Amino acid sequence: MSARRLHGEKLLERLREVGAVLDGHFLLTSGKHSPVFIQCSQALQYPADAERIAKTLAARFAALEPTVVAGPAMGGVILAHEVARALGVRSSFTEKQNGSQVFRRGFRLTDEDRVLLVEDVLTTGGSVLRSAAAVKAAGAAIVGVGLIIDRTAGKAAEALGLGPGVEVRALAFMDAPGYPPDQCPMCRDGVPLVRPKEQDPVG
Repeated sequence: MSARRLHGEKLLERLREVGAVLDGHFLLTSGKHSPVFIQCSQALQYPADAERIAKTLAARFAALEPTVVAGPAMGGVILAHEVARALGVRSSFTEKQNGSQVFRRGFRLTDEDRVLLVEDVLTTGGSVLRSAAAVKAAGAAIVGVGLIIDRTAGKAAEALGLGPGVEVRALAFMDAPGYPPDQCPMCRDGVPLVRPKEQDPVG
């Protein structure tokens, strides 16, 4: 068993300990339904855990010499800050605006910046792709994408399609299914659907 695999298993164990991995019937941001939801904020609320996660992720990308670490709000805000601190560079984040992710609050990138994008959990990659578009619009280069959890079971690079020059790396992998609502087995079984960020039944 490799050290990377062992670390991933320990990370998932810790996420379960703090209640960051939930089992049930959840409505994902993508609109799909899943029996698993991962709320990394439950781990990142502990500074020691946030520091350990960020240092491990930063070590995977240090050789690429990023100048900025950016992540989509909200899941990527704390993570971007902690990874940037570990790398000794500045952090920023994108926010939703009219269906896109944009840099606001005075954040600026230049064509000399090398950006490491980070996200807590990747399912479909929509938030990361919208943040990547904001980086490209600013003329900066994307050198990598760092994830705490890759829910695509190792297919994140393929799902994002950012090109061979962009390193995509995750600390742990989870093959967590996502179902279109009309194909969801939990719906067929009558399990109440929950929007996990509110923890209330939908509808």
